[in-house]
Amino acid sequence: MAARLRRAARSDRLAAVGAPARRGADVRYLPALLRHLLWRLACTLAGGLRVTGRWPGERRGRIVVANHSSHADTAVLLAGLPVSAYPVFAAAADYWFDVWWRRGLVTGLAGALPVRRGEGGAYAALLDAARPALSAGRTVVIYPEGTRTQDGTVGEFASGATRLARDCDAEIVPAALLGTRDLLPKNGRFAPGAMELRLGVPLAPEDATPERLRDEVVTLAERGPAEPRISRVWQAIARLVTSPVGLVVAFLWGFSEALSWPIMAEMALVFLAVAVPRRVPSWALSIVIGSVTGVVVNAWLATRDVLVVTPWTTDRMRTVVEEHLAEGGASGILHQALNGIPVKLYAQAAGEQGIDLAALAGWATVERGARMLVIAAALTVLARVLHPWLRRLYGPYLVATALGFTIAITLIVRAWS
Repeated sequence: MAARLRRAARSDRLAAVGAPARRGADVRYLPALLRHLLWRLACTLAGGLRVTGRWPGERRGRIVVANHSSHADTAVLLAGLPVSAYPVFAAAADYWFDVWWRRGLVTGLAGALPVRRGEGGAYAALLDAARPALSAGRTVVIYPEGTRTQDGTVGEFASGATRLARDCDAEIVPAALLGTRDLLPKNGRFAPGAMELRLGVPLAPEDATPERLRDEVVTLAERGPAEPRISRVWQAIARLVTSPVGLVVAFLWGFSEALSWPIMAEMALVFLAVAVPRRVPSWALSIVIGSVTGVVVNAWLATRDVLVVTPWTTDRMRTVVEEHLAEGGASGILHQALNGIPVKLYAQAAGEQGIDLAALAGWATVERGARMLVIAAALTVLARVLHPWLRRLYGPYLVATALGFTIAITLIVRAWS
C-alpha cells in the first residue's frame, strides 16, 4: 500500500509540473524520432550536418532561439536537436491548419505548433500556443529576427522569446545555424554544402534579454564557418589513389584479374579510383597495361600446360570462348568486351590453341583499352558529380557498390551456367 501511495504521489508531482512521460509510454516519441531521422538523412544528403555544443540532460520544456537565414533552418534544427527535446515550431493556424493536407504536412514533417492570431496580439497568441507545449516538456523554437536575413548578418532580436521564458519559467538555449544560407538562400537556388548547428549554454529566464541572446548567437556563429564532414575511409583511399603505390595497385589488379583474381579489373576504378576523379584516367591506363600483361602471361603458362585456377567461371563460358578463338584467332578476344566472360578464360584458351602471343597482346590491348576507355570516361564524369557526397559517405558507398557487384556477378555466373 505504501509503495502504491508513493507511486501515486510521484505521478501527481510529475503531472503538476507537466513532466513528459517515460519514453516507452510516450506516444510522441515515434513521430518525433521519424521526423528526426527523415531530416537527418536529408541533411546528410544535402551536404552533411555537424552538431556542436551540449544539449542539457534534464527533461523539461525549453526555448531555443536561433538565427534565421533559410527555409533549411527548420530542417537542421529537427535533425540536430535530440529526439527527446520534442521540438515544435510556431505556425499560423489560420493558414497552415485551415485545410487537412497543409495541417498534415506541417505537423507530420515539422511538428508545427498552431498559433491562433487574434485580438490579443501576436505575443498573446504565441503564449497561448507555447505554454501547453512547454508544460508538457517540449522545446519551442523561435526565430527572434522574425524573418530570414538577406545578407547573412544577424538582425535585431524581438522580445517575444524572453517574455515567453519569464511567463513560462523556461530556460533559453541560444543556437547558431551555419551553412543553411549557402545551401538554400532566400530567393536563391539549392546548392549542397556543409551545415552546422552550434548549441550555446542555457540561460535562465531572468538572465535573458534580446540583446544578450543576440550576442550569444553571434558569438557562436563567429567561431568560424561550418566544417565539412570528411570520411576517414575516403581520406585513406584518396591517399592511396594519389600516391605512386596506387598505380602499382592498379597494375597488379589488372594483372591478377587476367590470371585468376575473380573481381573484374574495372572494379578497381569503381571501388578506389573514383575517390579522386582526376586520377581515374591514369589508373585506367595502369590497369590496361597490367591486364594485357596478365593475358600474355596466362596464355604463355597455358602453352606449357599450366592452367591457373579460374573461380566464378563455368564450362559453358569455356566452350563459347574456344569457339570465338577458333573462328577469329587472336581477334576473338574482342567478344569479351560485351559478353561478361572473364578475360582469363580467353587467355587460357589462346594458349591451349597455340595462338601467337604477339597477336594476342595486340588484340588484347585493343579490347582491354576500348572497354576501359568507355568505363573510365563514364566513371570520371560520375565521380565528379558525386565527389561532394563521396568525400563524406565513402564507407556506405563501398558497401553499396560491393553489394551491387556481388548481385551482378551472381547473375552473370548463373546466366552462363
